[in-house]
Amino acid sequence: MQLDDALRDGVIDLAHRAAAGILAIYEGEFAVQQKDDQSPLTAADLASHRCILEGLRALTPDIPLLSEESKQIDIEQRRQWRRFWLVDPLDGTREFVKRNGEFTVNIALVEEGVATFGVIQQPVTGALWHGVPGQGAFRRGNGIDRAIHARIPAAAPLRVAASRSHRDDRTQALLDALPGSEVLGCGSSLKFCRIAEGDMDLYPRFGPTSEWDTAAGQAILEAAGGAVLDLQGRPFRYNQRDTLLNGDFIALGDRALRNRLPA
Repeated sequence: MQLDDALRDGVIDLAHRAAAGILAIYEGEFAVQQKDDQSPLTAADLASHRCILEGLRALTPDIPLLSEESKQIDIEQRRQWRRFWLVDPLDGTREFVKRNGEFTVNIALVEEGVATFGVIQQPVTGALWHGVPGQGAFRRGNGIDRAIHARIPAAAPLRVAASRSHRDDRTQALLDALPGSEVLGCGSSLKFCRIAEGDMDLYPRFGPTSEWDTAAGQAILEAAGGAVLDLQGRPFRYNQRDTLLNGDFIALGDRALRNRLPA
């Protein structure tokens, strides 16, 4: 996909504005509700959702949007979408509630099931990453883009990202099978960004995530030379099934690294 510069910069500006709204709530007192799936919800999630929804409608009125905080849209309607925005207004709400700063705004453009453009903004640090597979990945600071690349080839010691809030037995078994690796904790979609920058090599995830958790990170990581693969080695695709829940996956900077992992 050839992305228009004005659209790219418009979405980046929108991510900044959503982040500012999140910080305004983060720096004060806030209540925490529980959604039906027992995941937390705050006023910051909703403020960011409204900001992004209104902004994308203004930028691209012809492109539908699916957000974590959207009303459920059934698969029959979604199947009609050739392209759509896939958004997590506040990825890492648990990290937000813990006040550890490791939460993000995720915005992805999906076309024919493929994540073709991604923006991830970390509100607390102001760091922002964006990428289009085939056109490169970048970290933007003070309005200036710096190209980023995954660490290829992956060399010892292997640096493995593991979630602070989700550490299951299968993840631990994989870590145990990679002796000498450095295990680095990191929350939300920041794991994809750190692999894209070459700071980490691998992020295994065995357990539930949703499509809005991974799409922006996949676009950025693929643009940096990496991949997000299911356990059969296939790249992740979106809006293909009745459910919006992802299966297990492995995100890696060096695609050849998959051959070194236990089955």
